[in-house]
Amino acid sequence: MVTVKAPTKRRHHRGVPLKSAKDRMDIISAYYELGSYRGAADRCGTTHRTVKKIIDKHEADQAGLPPSPRVQRPHNYDAVTELVAERVEKSAGRISAKRLLPIARIAGYTGSGRNFRRLVAESKALWRSNNQSGRRPAVWAPGEYLVIDWAQAAPGLFLFCAVLAFSRWRFVRFATDQKASTTLALIAEALAAIGGVPTRVLADRMACLKGGVVANVVVPTPDYVRLATHYGFAPDFCHAGDPQSKGIVENLCGYAQRDLAVPLVTEAAIGRSAGRQRGRSRVVRRGQRRGPLRDPSHPRRPIDRRTRTAATTPIAAAADRGTDGVA
Repeated sequence: MVTVKAPTKRRHHRGVPLKSAKDRMDIISAYYELGSYRGAADRCGTTHRTVKKIIDKHEADQAGLPPSPRVQRPHNYDAVTELVAERVEKSAGRISAKRLLPIARIAGYTGSGRNFRRLVAESKALWRSNNQSGRRPAVWAPGEYLVIDWAQAAPGLFLFCAVLAFSRWRFVRFATDQKASTTLALIAEALAAIGGVPTRVLADRMACLKGGVVANVVVPTPDYVRLATHYGFAPDFCHAGDPQSKGIVENLCGYAQRDLAVPLVTEAAIGRSAGRQRGRSRVVRRGQRRGPLRDPSHPRRPIDRRTRTAATTPIAAAADRGTDGVA
């Protein structure tokens, strides 16, 4: 009798094929029939260690016992684990294993660089899992948020951008300043263009709308409160140092800076260049040295500037008369 074992497609993380349910039942039956691990292993085409693991697990399941915990093997980097965790915490998870290895060597680590890189990677992953911001994609509701922000396209040229969060409706206007009056007027213009009022208007902590901060809560200015009361929306502000919470409008600001503002900036640059060129030509004309006027009949005799009209008129008349006489 020849037993042919068909290879399975499932594989362990180390590349070793996993046993299917049928293979495990065959191994258990062979063990109870033959009574030895090696005999069952020879029949089923596996090793006696695998047979022992399967039999132990089967007997534990039959007895209702929990599986025995796996014994943690010691590592050669256990002595510097706390040092690595401290440096990863201090650098906010940015330090590399290359920078840490010399420090670990001084602290007594004698293992390979590969094992140490594995330790640093595990420490970084643990630090990130414990210190992650927990940010999730925003779920917007219709008519809930209008997100606003300012962007600078060029010196003296600013962009006011607003986005309806749910529908992605966009609003962009150019301005020459970021004053509170300009911001409030553009918010009113955006609401007029929308044809309605959202529940909240979300902005970052821009100084023109921020009256103060109390317990990390932004207090809007009185003018902004009056505008919000008039239109019936609630002012809302982002947390400090958290631009991702309004990334939907940051994307619009970047697009407006890269695309919409280019024609205006280009035209302004051309206008400034032409103005500078005209200014240079005027300076050159004004800076040209003007010499004394000369009498056409006597090139070496200068003409008085105050009497050049009287001096040149008779000469021109005489020249005309002489010309007429010759003709």
